Amino acid sequence: MRVSEHISINLKGFRWLWQKERRAVLLIVGCSLLGATKSYIPLYFSAKIIDSLVLRAPVNTLVRYVLLTVGLAFLFDAVLRFLEPRKGAAFNRIFQNERWSYGEKAMQMAYASIEDTEVSVLRERIRMESQTGYNLFYLLHTVDTTIYTVAQIICSLMMTLPFFAAPAVQLWHKLLFVGMLLISVAVESICEVRFTRVSNEFMDECVMENIRFEKYGTYIADYGTGKDIRLYGIAESLLRDWEKGSAVLHEKAKKRSRGWLKADTPRLIMDDAVKFAANAVLIAAAISGAVSVGSISKYVSAVVKLLWAVTYLSRTVMLAAANSQYLKRYFSYFDIPNNMYKGSLTVEKRDDTEYYVEFRDVSFRYPGSESYALRHINFKFKIGEKLAIVGKNGSGKTTFIKLLCRLYDPTEGEILLNGVNIQKYDYDEYMSIFSIVFQDFSLFAFSLGQNVAAAKSYDPQRAERCLQMAGLGERLRSLPQGLDTCLHKHYDKEGVEISGGEAQKIALARALYKDAPFIILDEPTAALDPVAEYEVYSGFDALAGEKTAVYISHRLASCRFCDTVAVFDMGEIVQSGTHRELLADTGGVYHALWHAQAQYYTEKNG
Repeated sequence: MRVSEHISINLKGFRWLWQKERRAVLLIVGCSLLGATKSYIPLYFSAKIIDSLVLRAPVNTLVRYVLLTVGLAFLFDAVLRFLEPRKGAAFNRIFQNERWSYGEKAMQMAYASIEDTEVSVLRERIRMESQTGYNLFYLLHTVDTTIYTVAQIICSLMMTLPFFAAPAVQLWHKLLFVGMLLISVAVESICEVRFTRVSNEFMDECVMENIRFEKYGTYIADYGTGKDIRLYGIAESLLRDWEKGSAVLHEKAKKRSRGWLKADTPRLIMDDAVKFAANAVLIAAAISGAVSVGSISKYVSAVVKLLWAVTYLSRTVMLAAANSQYLKRYFSYFDIPNNMYKGSLTVEKRDDTEYYVEFRDVSFRYPGSESYALRHINFKFKIGEKLAIVGKNGSGKTTFIKLLCRLYDPTEGEILLNGVNIQKYDYDEYMSIFSIVFQDFSLFAFSLGQNVAAAKSYDPQRAERCLQMAGLGERLRSLPQGLDTCLHKHYDKEGVEISGGEAQKIALARALYKDAPFIILDEPTAALDPVAEYEVYSGFDALAGEKTAVYISHRLASCRFCDTVAVFDMGEIVQSGTHRELLADTGGVYHALWHAQAQYYTEKNG
């Protein structure tokens, strides 16, 4: 990276911090300045006290210096004790905002990016780097350290300025003093470059191991996986994999430590050499009478602090330069654009319910894929109809729904609502007309009512009615806290565990609670037994009412309750019609699928 890029990316990070939590930035600046200057108070006044004693100054002069030393130190400490807790609280807000930003970005991101493997790996990588202290968090450290060290350099220079200004101090002493500083900075810079290179190589080599370890840890720590671990006896296998991964990381960590030692040794030697030389120069100057006795300790301490501040500032600059690549990667995730056109038209409200959805020569392939998931789909259905979508696994059924809901846009062709391309509608308003239950829906460790409403506050009567309509009324009545019962035990030890079938009914109740014109159900009864499945199907018309219902299923019994059946095969619609019409076509895919399933219910097993 060029110097301009380093500066640009760090300024971008600073602007982010300033916008998110400027109070924290101001507290960092204040605490750093106070902390840096506080340690110079006793240095300055100690020299004054020693010189006063040597010169036999009046007692009131000594008392004044002592009071100033103690008073100023107390004042600085009092202010710092007042500010430090507030600084800590501000830091916590930054950390919480940063963690929330991942969820916020996921909600703003195009769904295609959410499903992109490279994006997922990038997200996990920067989260790991954040936990290690890089990117945004090291930028905070950089701001803090830079202000602290610059303040110490200024204070040290001001305190040592009389040494360089004193005409009695020989020129070669002054030049030696400056030369030691320059050599120390040069050695520090070289060592820091090597140190940083070793650290970066270690981080790059361990990306996948760190991600894998987090997944293992999450899986093992989740109490819900305890059944699988015990039933399938995989505890030893998990431990072996964990130990193998630990051994790999351990070897890489040892290699890093050896590299650190080689990089750091010259720096440690140089630090001690410079301290020795500084003491020798100042003692020689004191013997010649160029400096006072009290100034010796002041100059020695100031020089040591100056060396530390200069070398540490150099280290900070080098690490900030190394951190630039982590910051760049961090923002590369948060800068991923959402290229889906969001439109501006409102979804038309019609009293006659004469709405039509049309797929016009739609083809689609997933990003990065060479093959098409859907090819030349031409299909039209009226709002208010009950549509069943059937076909084998991988035939394109769920992809069809993702396109209808604008989770993806077609690669070719267009989808129309009332003759208007759905891309021209306001995105959020268009999404609001769908209530969807996908196969991989999520329930959260919140109350049952909040899960149904998908909101913190909700209408209890409406939530209860939707649960009853979804077939979970009896279970609801058995819960001790009713709608306030928490699902799972992550946050509430009184939480309840639910079966897969109950989870699907809650998801169905959530779709009903939204009360959108479209209800889309993607395998909503996969975890239900045949009796419960029939109850859902038979009440399907009542559940949907006048809404449009799009139903994806492998179980063809559901098609009897639908107005139209679309049969998918190899990414194309190969048949469409009513259940009876398709069943009468003995050479069609639907007929073959129906009789393939029917044999499991008609054959007698011995």
